[in-house]
Amino acid sequence: MTKTRPFIASFAVGMAVLAGCSTLDYKQREWIFQPSDRAWGNVQEAPDMQDVWIDFQSETEAGPGRLHALWLPAATPENLPRTVSSTATDTAGGPPVLLYLHGARWNVLGSAGRIRRMQEMGFSVLAIDYRGFGKSSEALPSEDTAREDARAAWQWLAKRFPDRSRYVFGHSLGGAIAIDLATGIDDAAGVIVEGTFTNITDVVSNFKWGWLPISALITQRFESIDKVKRIHAPLLVVHGTDDSVIPAALGKRLFEAAPGPKQFVLVQGGSHYSTNAVGEAQYRRALHGLFGLNTLDAGTVAQAAPL
Repeated sequence: MTKTRPFIASFAVGMAVLAGCSTLDYKQREWIFQPSDRAWGNVQEAPDMQDVWIDFQSETEAGPGRLHALWLPAATPENLPRTVSSTATDTAGGPPVLLYLHGARWNVLGSAGRIRRMQEMGFSVLAIDYRGFGKSSEALPSEDTAREDARAAWQWLAKRFPDRSRYVFGHSLGGAIAIDLATGIDDAAGVIVEGTFTNITDVVSNFKWGWLPISALITQRFESIDKVKRIHAPLLVVHGTDDSVIPAALGKRLFEAAPGPKQFVLVQGGSHYSTNAVGEAQYRRALHGLFGLNTLDAGTVAQAAPL
């Protein structure tokens, strides 16, 4: 298995070197997101998933933006065409829908395993690449552009599936983007974050160079610890005990700051990359207990509980 570089590994050293440099914000965005058209494990395609293109007008870039995404419907007939139009609508109702927001460095194909596992738990999954990743519009991502991308994808889902329960899932950096999205919407049935953090400053402090006084220099702050207090949807926070990239203590602090309803799931032996697989049974129980989704038996298609 290819060893991946943590998305923040060189951040603290670079911050010290670039203090006072005019390219500080640019470099932070590069280090935090590490945008790429490559997938973890060199995955080239996901033939079971459908291509989705989401076009929108970007205020952050003052022009058109385009997101590429993968669509994996739940294990029920949904009669979707092979390439899904961003203008289509579907009011038939059906399984709950999940917006999947990936972490740093790898494009959306690198998350194919997690996407499939969430689909096996009963969700229809829309997984996007932020601008700067994969086949989406070329751009250097930022906290602002990622927020806009997530909102565009959420609006796409709301338009196409207005009668379905819609959930947000974020892994690692995607967890911070998911929490940010959830503070600005009122139609999410639930929020799920895995291996995520309180804010970038706290992440940096856990690395070798974390003693450096760099907090005031951070422009891409991702202050999830403050934003999570404004989430009204039920929140599921999942973390692995063996996560060496984002310590489980940060996930627990994030959970404690949330108002509830909420649940914290600690997966024994789960790493930053394996928690979703190792903790699948715990996921199913939590989805049932917190959201009322019938996912307790493998292969069971989840049905949304009354809101």
